[in-house]
Amino acid sequence: MSGEGSPTISVDGTGLDIVVIAGTWHETITNGLIAGAQRALDASGASHRLVRVPGSFELPVAAKAALEAGADAVVALGVIIRGGTPHFEYVSDAATSGLTNVSIQTGKPVGFGVLTLDDEGQGIDRAGLPGSKEDKGAEAADAAVATAVLLRELRA
Repeated sequence: MSGEGSPTISVDGTGLDIVVIAGTWHETITNGLIAGAQRALDASGASHRLVRVPGSFELPVAAKAALEAGADAVVALGVIIRGGTPHFEYVSDAATSGLTNVSIQTGKPVGFGVLTLDDEGQGIDRAGLPGSKEDKGAEAADAAVATAVLLRELRA
């Protein structure tokens, strides 16, 4: 499983404004990701709010708007499950490339919590739900906060 060897990140996010942006597809998995991100952000002391978008394709434009409006970081959460057409590859690439570009263009972190899966079971294993093996929502939030703190220190 990809979570083996993952770092333990614990930073003080007090004073940071974080926007969690989540798609609406695959509600059970997405709600688990959101809950994990919110738990991690609460533990860090960062303030946060949730914004919902239709799907993972829309994450980059909403992330850019939130960061340009003053958010210190974004946590982008989505679920893309492979189907029988190339749609999976197009949406996965658009979300990944788009979020990377937003982070570079704004100079602000985007915690990447977009799951690209072969089946729903893989998502359940990663959603931070009871019985899940990983909590990718919390991992994305921790990464966003840690990077925002680092950038604040570098710019001081």
